[in-house]
Amino acid sequence: MPIKSLGLSDAAIPSRRSVLQAGTAALVAASAKLAFPGGAFAQGAGPEVKGFKLGYIALTDAAPLIVAQERGIFAKYGLPEMSIEKQASWGATRDNLVLGAASNGIDGGHLLSPIPYLISTGKVTQNNQPTPMYVLARLNYDCQAISVANEYKDVGAGLDSSKLKAVFEKKKAEGKEVKVAMTFPGGTHDLWIRYWLAAGGIDPDKDVSTIVVPPPQMVANMKVGNMDAFCVGEPWNEQLVNQGIGFSACTTGEMWKNHPEKALGMRADVVDKNPNAVRALLMAVFEAQQWCEKMENKEELANMLGKRQWFNVPAADVLGRLKGDINYGNGRVATGTDLYMKFWANHASFPYKSHDAWLLTENIRWGKFAPTTDVKALVDSVNRVDLWRDAAKALGVTDVPATDSRGIETFFDGKTFDPANPSAYLNSLAIKRIA
Repeated sequence: MPIKSLGLSDAAIPSRRSVLQAGTAALVAASAKLAFPGGAFAQGAGPEVKGFKLGYIALTDAAPLIVAQERGIFAKYGLPEMSIEKQASWGATRDNLVLGAASNGIDGGHLLSPIPYLISTGKVTQNNQPTPMYVLARLNYDCQAISVANEYKDVGAGLDSSKLKAVFEKKKAEGKEVKVAMTFPGGTHDLWIRYWLAAGGIDPDKDVSTIVVPPPQMVANMKVGNMDAFCVGEPWNEQLVNQGIGFSACTTGEMWKNHPEKALGMRADVVDKNPNAVRALLMAVFEAQQWCEKMENKEELANMLGKRQWFNVPAADVLGRLKGDINYGNGRVATGTDLYMKFWANHASFPYKSHDAWLLTENIRWGKFAPTTDVKALVDSVNRVDLWRDAAKALGVTDVPATDSRGIETFFDGKTFDPANPSAYLNSLAIKRIA
């Protein structure tokens, strides 16, 4: 099944040429004026604006934005008026991105990695109106989880979901609904739980009902029996276990080690208008990611995120999995694992185009994008790895990937994804919404 053209109008997806023509001259001029002794802007050569309005959801992978704000890193790079604003849900985040900061919305922020693509193409916006966006950086790898209600604890479900197939069928035969929750249609949590179910022979559209629940509401909803399983980021899986409500069947790092998760995304018009400020923003985020990565900072980070103004949760709900200590809640405990959240290690910040290609291909699998989608062209129009490289060079980062692809990826069920041949991957999958 060839994947060809998305068939969108020029207004729907900004061409690479138009983006570069608009921004290259400004970037080159800015580069000539900027100096970064010790990571600071030279006097008189600062950003076009003093800050941006960025949104975040109460999830551990928002940490780089929160750390950059709390530790004064944004101000260090000439952005003293940054506003990091909590969003109620990913749906609210989408709506505020479409509004934009000029209309009391936001410029960008902590996003599920597919969201910039879904908004740029109008797939999830009102009246399907596209709002061009860019992916500027990845914020983290790994450390999401799939959690299951305690009533299934004796079934033995883990990385292999197939043990749930019979009990789900029995529950449906009794006239009861089996509900699995994720956080946003087409987002990473949606893709992880769909992949996990399908790998075990459970069709996520036919055998269960898939519902949307905001991350901070997952635990409360499972507590009152509103769902059988969910996929979300931390600290909500750990909180579920700490409250004795459910257990983690697996972490997403077990499904695909060092997988992409959240992104720093922004409206394209804001980025194109403010190249100096966007470079400063990226440099500040990189420094915050490096701080978050250090194991000696994890306890301070957990205490910071737990504060009322950020997550309003006990630091203990954040710390364990942040360090790679996982109490699954079903008698399985693993300490000192490499399944902790990566913010900088293994090029976690680098927005590989190959990763975005997989995310789009999975959304083709489940019907969010047409099978004729030109994956490469769409990725090239949204993913601004060039701006990542430019900021990394200005900051003096030397460990930078040579190419924009991480190559062939292998998943827990043995499937492989070659970003040069998405069709072969799709053809290998038994459960999907395309013929």
